[in-house]
Amino acid sequence: MPLDNHIFSPEQRFEPQDRRADYDVTNLVSLRSADSVRREVRKLFEQTWPAASFDQVWLAFYDFERLFNGTMPGFEGCDTVYHDIQHSLDMSLCVARLLAAHDQQADKESALGPEKATVGMIVALFHDSGYMRSNDDDSVSNGAEYTLWHIARSAEFLRGYLPTIGMARSLNIATELVHFTGYEKDLDEIELDDPKDYLLGHMIGTADLLVQMADRCYLEKCRDRLYPEFVLAGIAIADDPNGDKRVYYQSGEDLLRQTPDFYHNIVLNRLNDAFGRVYEQLGTLYNGRNPYMECIERNIVHLEKIIASGEWLQLRRTAPCFTSLKEPLATSNSLVNRYLQDLRRSGKELLLNPGGSGSQPAIGLG
Repeated sequence: MPLDNHIFSPEQRFEPQDRRADYDVTNLVSLRSADSVRREVRKLFEQTWPAASFDQVWLAFYDFERLFNGTMPGFEGCDTVYHDIQHSLDMSLCVARLLAAHDQQADKESALGPEKATVGMIVALFHDSGYMRSNDDDSVSNGAEYTLWHIARSAEFLRGYLPTIGMARSLNIATELVHFTGYEKDLDEIELDDPKDYLLGHMIGTADLLVQMADRCYLEKCRDRLYPEFVLAGIAIADDPNGDKRVYYQSGEDLLRQTPDFYHNIVLNRLNDAFGRVYEQLGTLYNGRNPYMECIERNIVHLEKIIASGEWLQLRRTAPCFTSLKEPLATSNSLVNRYLQDLRRSGKELLLNPGGSGSQPAIGLG
């Protein structure tokens, strides 16, 4: 059944001009804290599985706050400016909606049920835990440096975390499910025994793509936050097979120029084919509407117009950044400037990628 307080009329768009930058696509749920998202997720759980316990999910939200805010022993907290606290909360909310939308219309045999939903929610909350630096790791200065293998690190975090909340038996499933959010493992290499777990993985992977591209400030975040992460990760400027330093993205704007092609040729293929169009089930909650896809389409259309006109100054939205740092953007930019200065001092020639286009997606890798 649709959520009574989230029903939208057919003519209403999900991207009103007054949508707040730190709210979800419905402009109704604050993404500033775990508490507000947890309340919404709990409402979905109670409507969909009224007899199920929410205790483990509640505790996971509590531990998520500790980990990402830097108060969990052994960890520094979140310091990545694109993959920040808001992103993980936004993604977790979307997963809860996909789970509820599916089971509210499923028969008993095809329903995922509250146990699998609990596993899915916890994987969603900690799908980017691999960006967290440990207190004793002096080899990196920012979690973005883990980008290319952060999903494997997230799996390792889940392997250590799940037994502490009584979910040791879900270890093997959870550590595979998290790989649906990235590219470290081919999707056909993910090993799960139950077809329902693949469906759960498709929901998790779908949510990660939807919330990034539907974000109110997605375009500005790609330019101002994802690009710095790609620099620190060694993606924007990387070693090529010949050992040369090659520039794949010259700037945040250069990254954005690749986004429409990436969306049309990669993201839609992943959503529609690899993940089986599970995003369409959201219509169950919104009278046949899909707030995420509507916001994504508006973002892409807006970007294509900017690319055609060259009017990059139209990208002027400013979004808050939620990490464990007091000045996350200044800290990130300082690290990027230091990285580029060290690169210049090295004397290595920087080669432009042929054609001037990047080979990595203009979206977070997980």
